[in-house]
Amino acid sequence: MANSVTQEYMQIPAVTRAYTTACVLTTAAVQLEFITPFQLYFNPDLILKKYQVWRLITNFLFFGPLGFSFLFNMIFLYRYCRMLEEGSFRGRTADFVYMFLFGGVLMTLFGLFANLFFLGQAFTIMLVYIWSRRNPYIRMNFFGLLNFQAPFLPWVLMGFSLLLGNSIVIDLLGIGVGHIYYFLEDVFPNQPGGRKLLATPGIFRVLFDTPQEDPNYAPLPEDQSGLSWNGQGVEDNGQGQNEEDPQGEEN
Repeated sequence: MANSVTQEYMQIPAVTRAYTTACVLTTAAVQLEFITPFQLYFNPDLILKKYQVWRLITNFLFFGPLGFSFLFNMIFLYRYCRMLEEGSFRGRTADFVYMFLFGGVLMTLFGLFANLFFLGQAFTIMLVYIWSRRNPYIRMNFFGLLNFQAPFLPWVLMGFSLLLGNSIVIDLLGIGVGHIYYFLEDVFPNQPGGRKLLATPGIFRVLFDTPQEDPNYAPLPEDQSGLSWNGQGVEDNGQGQNEEDPQGEEN
């Protein structure tokens, strides 16, 4: 049993495994009162004047106390981070890490002006946005109430946050940064006179790209069976498109 769990854990792509594990461990440490959120939140004054540089990273790792919001964010973070890493970024770990860095830096800069303390949720929305734009024909089902194409998912999530009484500034930040990355990486290079602006530094390729793929690697496909929010399978729509639930699992 223990070996099976360990094996499944190690089959999660490296970047997804590292980030989700760090988020869970950070939340657990706060829950057990080893640390407090006051030691983690984004504070430019403490970073610049007290040299508490860890806050540049830890504000992306804490999603609040254990509860519905934490589980909701972890599900989305794990699903869409993993599907990106196994999908459009498969075999391109250096590019994936560089996307993390690009998104994190942009959000940090915006956070200076928006007075935001934790940016993990915005980062999750960024991942969802990029995945949705790269999979435009996948159909989604939200709680059995809404059916829509994947590119609408970030906006549906923002509406859901609004219904729960949460601020949508975080969602808008994630969508905005996600769109900037998508435009610079996928749209602008294909325009007349366009070129690739987000070139991954060579040092990233040396550190993160492996020469060959692990033969025992078991990817989590984006267009096969899975679960939906309402516990029902998703059906083929007869047009060769897959319908997926908001967790990113296709049926």
